[in-house]
Amino acid sequence: MHDDRKRSGFKTRTRVDDARERLLDAAAPHERTERVGLTRADGRTLAERVTAPNPVPGYDRAAMDGWAVRAADTFGASGRSPTVLRMAGAAGDDAPVGPSDAVRVHTGSALPEGADAVVMIEQTERVGDEIEVFDAVSEGENVGDAGEDVEADQLLFEPGHTLRPSDLGLLKSVGLDRVRAFEPPTVGVLPTGEELVQSDPGPGEVIETNGLTVSTLASRWGGAPTYRDVVTDDFDALRAAIQRDLTKDVIVTTGGSSVGERDLLPEVIDELGEVLVHGVALKPGHPVALGVVEETPVVSLPGYPVACIVNAVQFLRPLVKHVGGMACPPFPTTEARLARKISSEPGTRTFARVELDEENGEQVAVPTRTSGSGILSSVALADGWVVVPDSQEGLPEGQRVAVEHWEWSA
Repeated sequence: MHDDRKRSGFKTRTRVDDARERLLDAAAPHERTERVGLTRADGRTLAERVTAPNPVPGYDRAAMDGWAVRAADTFGASGRSPTVLRMAGAAGDDAPVGPSDAVRVHTGSALPEGADAVVMIEQTERVGDEIEVFDAVSEGENVGDAGEDVEADQLLFEPGHTLRPSDLGLLKSVGLDRVRAFEPPTVGVLPTGEELVQSDPGPGEVIETNGLTVSTLASRWGGAPTYRDVVTDDFDALRAAIQRDLTKDVIVTTGGSSVGERDLLPEVIDELGEVLVHGVALKPGHPVALGVVEETPVVSLPGYPVACIVNAVQFLRPLVKHVGGMACPPFPTTEARLARKISSEPGTRTFARVELDEENGEQVAVPTRTSGSGILSSVALADGWVVVPDSQEGLPEGQRVAVEHWEWSA
């Protein structure tokens, strides 16, 4: 296979959607779960249904500052003919409300025993130990009932729900302090390339960045990455590195995925397992390899930084979400007018980096002048990218486009 691949290059390229489908079909979600405290649960995916053990609020409460009363005692009250009630207690002293009594309450405080309504403070006047009421109230007026927010045993969330900060507040409010969530899928990140160093590059050497970027992305997407040391372009070394990480849920490599003499990873994956896809109709970054080794999915990303990022977003993100039992929502977008045309090859899905500008109150997407797949700054300084579908040959100037903010969302 090695010699044939070197001679022929990529005769065919798999469509992006088909390649992604093959990868996900070959990967099974793990079923490991753990109990997680709410302070660590943001972004985690629930593994069970969650119902409320307690109502919220757990008692009838005052919805206004004022006086807790029996509504019947205020009937007929008006500005000209106020009803006079006895001040029976102060807020918070648990004084009951009897006939013709009034107890001072604040918003959110428990409704005293015997009361069934609250008169707003501005509709009353205190005169010594008596309260003049200038407006009648009906039963239940200005009162929040127990369970008004959440009822006891109410279903809050289904399995698969990704917890947000507001969800955590709701869970705490019903008396929960821990939830059962899926464990983050483990991801082995293997940067490869004999020219890579971590710092102080000499002639012919390059600082390794892909592994750091991919590890951070995997973490943001809900995974638990292990960022490995650089593996040199040696068949045995690459094979050993992949075999070492077969305990992970996902393996992702960077570099060595094309058809050059030093691009050995497809051969390694093929020997250890199966290459599902090699070469995708995507730009930048068609030389991606997707495979499986002993039931562990392997994503072999191109070495050029932009191509690496594009392919990570298209293949690694949905894979990590799938294996971890997480939803994979679409990215937020901004609608904008295209400032210049974008060229693309029919049959290839193109990801064009753009910056957003504003002209006369309108968002304008300006394609970056630098389009090379090795120019990392063209991604870091862009606001997002515009996706040119496989079926189109570029996009004309002035067309309305959706700018995907792929770094805004997990």
